[in-house]
Amino acid sequence: MCCAVALSAQIETPQRNPYTAEADVAQGKRIFQGHCAGCHGPGGEGGRGAILARPKLTRATDDAALFQILKDGIPGTEMPPAPELTNHEKWQVAGFVKTLGRVDVSKGIPGNASRGERLFGSTGCLKCHTVKMKGGRMGPDLTEIGARRNAAYLREALVAPEASFPEGFMEVRLTTRTGEYFTGILLSEDTYSVQIRDLSDRLRSFWRQELSEYRRERGRSPMPSYRSLSPADLDDLVAYLASLRGES
Repeated sequence: MCCAVALSAQIETPQRNPYTAEADVAQGKRIFQGHCAGCHGPGGEGGRGAILARPKLTRATDDAALFQILKDGIPGTEMPPAPELTNHEKWQVAGFVKTLGRVDVSKGIPGNASRGERLFGSTGCLKCHTVKMKGGRMGPDLTEIGARRNAAYLREALVAPEASFPEGFMEVRLTTRTGEYFTGILLSEDTYSVQIRDLSDRLRSFWRQELSEYRRERGRSPMPSYRSLSPADLDDLVAYLASLRGES
């Protein structure tokens, strides 16, 4: 029993990073560039992955939580685990990530967030997207989008939605054997049935035997392009989205 207690103490994750020396942080930067920068940006400015260049990370409030995310990933998101890294290397990456919080990448974004908020409402974005518990469910919740995506990514998502398609929002088209036609977002499916949320925000379930056609629209998005907005309006809308960081 004493041996079991001793072993448990040995494998318990430290609450503070034990590898924060300059050499460790430098090595963490090199590992980050090879493993993480593709999604998070070389300076943690974000992209397909979350913005890391911020003083406080929402999911990693301390050293131990950040190490655990590097070890296990974040289930249900695009953040994978990193089994190829040793624990020492994970701590080194964590040490480097902490240095990124000294730079606030939200500074210097052009546009007026207040005007962008009004534009967000007037263009119908809330019909599909939720912000602070208000809005629709057809698209991703945007309450914290500014903490997870950088301005360049947000701009691309507005002008070319199909180029930055979020996971979990696959568009499907269904035709029943009675001739009814439905388009919506795939919620779940199994061997016998398919569940979708249609474009009227209604939940629908079908037995596969009821369908004459079932097609996944890969590379297509139900979200319209906002390419026709003026450059100033687009700047304002991006500024508003970048300001959404989950704060009440």
